[in-house]
Parts: sequence; C-alpha cells; structure tokens
Amino acid sequence: QVQLVESGGGLVQAGGSLRLSCAASGRTFASYRMAWFRQAPGKEREFVAYITSSGVLISYADSVKGRFTISRDNAKNTVYLQMNSLKPEGRAVYYCAAGARAYRVISMMGYDYWGQGTQVTVSS
Repeated sequence: QVQLVESGGGLVQAGGSLRLSCAASGRTFASYRMAWFRQAPGKEREFVAYITSSGVLISYADSVKGRFTISRDNAKNTVYLQMNSLKPEGRAVYYCAAGARAYRVISMMGYDYWGQGTQVTVSS
C-alpha cells in the first residue's frame, strides 16, 4: 500500500513557474514507476509525465515537453514536477500516481495509487 500526498500548487501568472511535490508513504516507493497526471475543468484526466523506479527512463506529454521536468528522490520518497513557462491551459488539478506494471505507462490504468491532487491556476 502506498499513500501519496501532493503539495506545491497555487496561483501563478502565465510564464511563471511552480514546483509540485508528491510525498509517498511506505517502504516500497523506490520500486514504483511514478507519474503526474492533470485534470482541467470539464475535461478528462490526462498524462503529463512519468519516471521509472530508477529514474533512468522519463517521458512527457507533447504539450509539456521542454517546459516540465519530472524527477524523484528515492531516499526522500518524493517525486517532483518542475513546471516552467506555464500557460493558462495548464490550469488543472495535478495528481501524482504510483504504478508497478510495465505497461500502460501513460494511461490511468497503469497506476494503482493516487494522491488527492493539488490545484494549479495560471492567470493570463
């Protein structure tokens, strides 16, 4: 069982930056692939980025590539999402997720544990 708690959301102007954190409980954090998803008002939850358990493999959605950076610190049981050059369309609730399966890595179905989400609002 893994419990995830996100933090770091808030209000930022377009072009600004935010750093999200996701703290995980449990002693098996290092064995999970971690991801960030987001859900904008009236839209489905969408994949943002994932990082494998070792941190060797990373992937981003095309919409955030070059602006967002996912990273993890297994010693601190924490995964991060550095978001730069934020756009108004980045307004959403951001969720972190943990998964152990080796497939469906950009799908919600590939993740077993979810945080409660943190709100990010980008003003234009």
